[in-house]
Formats: sequence, C-alpha cells, structure tokens
Amino acid sequence: MLVVRHLEAALASGPVSIEVPDPDLGRGHYPGERVGPGGGLVHRPLRSWCDLAEGLSCRLRTPRGLGDTHVVLTFEPLGAEAPWHAGSGDGERSAPPQERYGAASAFARVRKFEDAGFLLPWLEALERLGLPPGARVLDLGVNRGDELAAFEWVAGAQEVRFVGVDHSASALAEAREAFADARHAFVQADLNALPAGLGRFDAVVSVGTLQSPGVDDRALLRRLVQEHLEPRASMVLGFPNSRFRDGEVVYGARVRNLSEPDLSLLVKDLSFYRRYLHQHGFRTFLTGKYDLLLTAVRGQPSAAGGEEGPLQD
Repeated sequence: MLVVRHLEAALASGPVSIEVPDPDLGRGHYPGERVGPGGGLVHRPLRSWCDLAEGLSCRLRTPRGLGDTHVVLTFEPLGAEAPWHAGSGDGERSAPPQERYGAASAFARVRKFEDAGFLLPWLEALERLGLPPGARVLDLGVNRGDELAAFEWVAGAQEVRFVGVDHSASALAEAREAFADARHAFVQADLNALPAGLGRFDAVVSVGTLQSPGVDDRALLRRLVQEHLEPRASMVLGFPNSRFRDGEVVYGARVRNLSEPDLSLLVKDLSFYRRYLHQHGFRTFLTGKYDLLLTAVRGQPSAAGGEEGPLQD
C-alpha cells in the first residue's frame, strides 16, 4: 500500500523509478512471502508490478538489475487514449465515417495478434468451432483480415472459405491484397444492410463491430441466426474489454463520459446475447481478456467441463 501511495503522488511530476527485490528470487513463492538472503525481502512477482503499472495508467519500462538482489522499475505515465475510442476527445473527424478504421487511420497501426492477450484466446475460440472440411465462414467487420490470418494456425482450417464484410474500402483493399486466393471474398457493405445472396455459413465471427455506433446489434444477431447460419453452425462474437493508450493496451472497457472502466453495459449486452443464443439451441462459452469472446456452438458433442446448458427464462 505504501508503494502505491508513493507512486500515485510522485507520478504527477513524470516517470518514477523505485528499487524493489528482484522478482526472480521468488520463483515458486507467492506474493508477500519472504525470500532472498536470510528471508529479508518481500516477494512480488513481475506480473504484479505489470498489473500495478496498468492500474496506475503507466507504462512499465524494462527492469534494470541493481546488484544481486534488486532491480529498478520505472513507471512512466501514459499519454492520451487512441483517437478512435468514444470520448477520447480526439476523434478523426476529417475522415468519412466509413474510413474511421481504414488503412490511413490511426487504428491501422494496431496489430492486435502481436499481443498474446488477444491471440491466445482467439486461437482457443477458433479451435472450439469444430469447422467441417470446406466450411464457409463469414467475418463481419473484417477490416484488413487479421482474424482470418489466424485461421491458418488452426488444424483443419486451411481449406475454409471466407467472406469478409466491412464498410471501409481502403481496409478491404488491403485484405484483398493479403488474401488474393479464391478461398477469400470481400464485400463492402453496411452491417445494418447486408447484401442479399450472402447465403448460409458454417461459422460467423465478428470482433468489436456489433457494438459500433450506428449498428443495430440485436437486429443483426437475429438476422444472422435466422438467415445466415447452417443448422450446425457456430459463432464467435468479440466484445472489446480494453482500450489503446499511447501504444499500450489497457484492460477494461470504458463508456462515454466516464473516466474509469465500467463493465455494466458490456455485461448487459453479453447477458442478452447468451440468453438469445441459448433459446436457439446454442451452448456458449465466454473467454478472453482484452476482447471478451462469446463462442456459441450447436450440434457438437459436449466437451467435459466446458458445457453450459440452456438458460431457463
């Protein structure tokens, strides 16, 4: 607690460095246990310091060794939130709405799957889909296709056929260049007005788009289930539970006009999606960290320890 109070007070003036026991001295020990020569040091793992930095809206610089038993940790206050976040106060107003996440936007700098907090849960969700050979997958809000690239790492998914939908022409141009083979097709469209003739799919994935401004997410979900899913189809719906700030990802969703994370609206939306999908015969799994991933499957054998039965409303 004293460390937290010290940092909170000192960070107002800029980066702060502190000397702490080397976390490597405490391998196999829990936070707060005594370690080091004569048990004279209190162990705190590096992950705890990372969590503290995130909670204080700081970047934790690479620790520097100090003698045999200590390291120097430097906490650096983060700058402003990325301009595409609601309420950031620095929106990209010069670009048309369709290009808010386009190839020339600040968002195009983000490569989420270079961060294990995004990548590992996504791969886990894809494994759970259980796609049949030659499956058709619809990606809503495909952008440049980062999610599609991850399918190549999933066993048995190399022959999957994809249709990606997005309203950004520049992002779709990048996607077409990256995925030029016949298995990939890309359509420019508004999610509220999906084009006729898309057909039905064995899986639908959508990350961070259902809650976008202007999207009628509940009407879109109903339309997907009723018109675009095969009887044994699956879904992965991603809900942002993080923000980007000064090059860092920060845990926790934040709504407009609030300075601190608040998961209330996110929990409310997830409750609706789960209830609706259960009513239509899906089993759901909620995983993820920086993106909460709601995976919905039906027509598949139950996995031990992973099944969740329908809700009784």
